[in-house]
Amino acid sequence: MGGRSSEHDVSMTSARSVIAGLDPERYEVREIEIGRDGAWELGAGPQGVSSGAARGLPVPTNGRPVEPLGEVDVVFPVLHGPFGEDGTVQGLLELAGVAYVGAGVTASALCMDKDLFKSVMRDKGIPVTRNVTALARHRDRISNPFGYPVVIKPARLGSSVGITIAHGAEEFARGTDLAFEHDEKILIEEFVSGVEVECSVLGNDEPIASLPGEIVPLASEWYDYSAKYDEGGMELVIPPRIPEQTVRRVQELAVAAFVAADCEGMARVDFFVRADGTVLVNELNTIPGFTSTSVYAKLFEASGIPYAALLERLVDLALERRDRRAGLRY
Repeated sequence: MGGRSSEHDVSMTSARSVIAGLDPERYEVREIEIGRDGAWELGAGPQGVSSGAARGLPVPTNGRPVEPLGEVDVVFPVLHGPFGEDGTVQGLLELAGVAYVGAGVTASALCMDKDLFKSVMRDKGIPVTRNVTALARHRDRISNPFGYPVVIKPARLGSSVGITIAHGAEEFARGTDLAFEHDEKILIEEFVSGVEVECSVLGNDEPIASLPGEIVPLASEWYDYSAKYDEGGMELVIPPRIPEQTVRRVQELAVAAFVAADCEGMARVDFFVRADGTVLVNELNTIPGFTSTSVYAKLFEASGIPYAALLERLVDLALERRDRRAGLRY
């Protein structure tokens, strides 16, 4: 929990909800908090001490001796953004040979990079919002082929951090400067007028989609950081106020995008639905916000899977993947 990214605080809130939601009769939970400075801190176990020898997963600390983590069955990465959701921690866990919840290295890295993610979706025939990509070293070549308003966003960040909806040239210039503060690669993306809809996906080989939900920002013009995380910032309407066949289309595309990106475990897929019924994939989040009131969990609760049962399924899926891959030859 935690992590080095600007989404550190969101991760901490999500992680506390996960810890509270795990059945203490079934799970012995250890907490590893990663600070903004990158230092790892091992929380005390149920008896206040760690026990057993480390099994391939040391916990690095700033200038302090490495602490033994002890026997680990499953790691639940509740990390958002770079250095946690992007395949870095997943790679560490693969090297350590530890089962973990959620997408693997490839899917995590792919979905974190919105530019590469959209390229793969287009190749697989999945409709996505149009964009062009700009690099920091080519700032003098940035263009806006979509007119105004237009969306500017960092390629590899989440929680709407660093995003601008520009309505003119001055806002466009400020928006590109802001996006480049967060990433060396940014997206210039068409502004899609329509309903913003999100759909949760759960599973490994046979993923299922939740009922979708409609996002109604209340605190701002669009679904920005404040709308996502401030009390009363948005309203979630389940099911969304779109035709039934469009709901089914959203669910089909959610699973298709999940499979095309090689995801496992969980993901939340975000869409735009135009007035004419066209459904476009916007993003896929491999570790979505995870409080009991976050969109991912609320959508599955509305679909008949309550929070505690959802956590249990995710742990079981992590173990199933580990056991399935144990017979592979490398």
